[in-house]
Amino acid sequence: MRTKEDVINQGPCVVVAGGGTAGHIEPALALADAVRRARPDARVVALGTPRGLEGKIVPARGYQLEMIPPVPMPRKPTMDLLKLPLNVRRAIKQTRAVLDRVGADVVVGFGGYVSLPAYLAARGRLPIVVHEANARTGMANKVGARYAARVAAAVPDSGLPNAEVIGIPLRQSITDLDRQALRDEARRFFRLHPHAPTLLVFGGSQGAASINNAVAPLASEFARAGIGVLHAHGAKNTLAVQQIPGAPPYVPVPYLERMDLAYAAADAVLCRSGAMTVAEVSAVGLPAVYVPLPIGNGEQAFNCRPQVTAGGAIMIPDNELSPDKLREVLLPLLTNPRRLSAMGTAAQSTGHGSAADVLAKMVLDVVRK
Repeated sequence: MRTKEDVINQGPCVVVAGGGTAGHIEPALALADAVRRARPDARVVALGTPRGLEGKIVPARGYQLEMIPPVPMPRKPTMDLLKLPLNVRRAIKQTRAVLDRVGADVVVGFGGYVSLPAYLAARGRLPIVVHEANARTGMANKVGARYAARVAAAVPDSGLPNAEVIGIPLRQSITDLDRQALRDEARRFFRLHPHAPTLLVFGGSQGAASINNAVAPLASEFARAGIGVLHAHGAKNTLAVQQIPGAPPYVPVPYLERMDLAYAAADAVLCRSGAMTVAEVSAVGLPAVYVPLPIGNGEQAFNCRPQVTAGGAIMIPDNELSPDKLREVLLPLLTNPRRLSAMGTAAQSTGHGSAADVLAKMVLDVVRK
């Protein structure tokens, strides 16, 4: 265990636990960036497992990655449930060894199966800070909150007692995005019409089949209405759309490497409503039509509810999604500049662009105390 003088003289070591999915990793790395902005002498170490996306994402962002055993929580009675106590004990032991070796001063967890062993390994040894991104709290963060010095949440009523609502930490390229300043560059980058109202469509890194199947048949109608489309359909999916010569193009791409330019090019968004997606779309002030993924405990519908209530978004249940429904919703929206502007303002009013810096201050305050 390092002393207070060590922290002052050498800078704090912040360990973030947010592996598995991008929804856990990206807020953790946004916090890491904010900690370094506030304390350039700080060290940030990320915990992860071999099965998650962190093996590719974390080193590429310049942070140290330490692997620990995953501890997934079985949702049904299986043999894995019987093995859970042994797996937890093994993971705690290995995680404690990592925390000791890197000289951790605080553990910050973002939920998921990487966070649970981190919380249990730090309990009684190191201060813990918990951040919950979803509108419905997962099991790992419910456990971590019992031992946490500070608890933060993206939205009210997440289920964590005494949680401070701060939003979701976002990377600076999103929070500082000037959509108008980048608009011309973004339209050229994707070969979109320079002036036509443009719809951005995406369904996560893998795409969303139900969204693809509902949007693609409308390509010619979008074109005749003077609407351009940028559609990320997923690397494993294909998309054939009808182009009309002289009309704004419908641009299908497998994946969006430059989300900042995609947001800058768009006038509205059609997408799922994962917590990170809702936070980013709101932060940049884009009107949205959300189609929540109908799995789990329905948290995606809860994630976008504040934006819908504020007038910045429209929600369509996945089982109601169809070309007819999208024609009814999207064509009047994208051809009404005044409505687009009002929805964008309402969406941005629900965002929390400073969440990463707020959480970094919370974490560093805990270390100082």
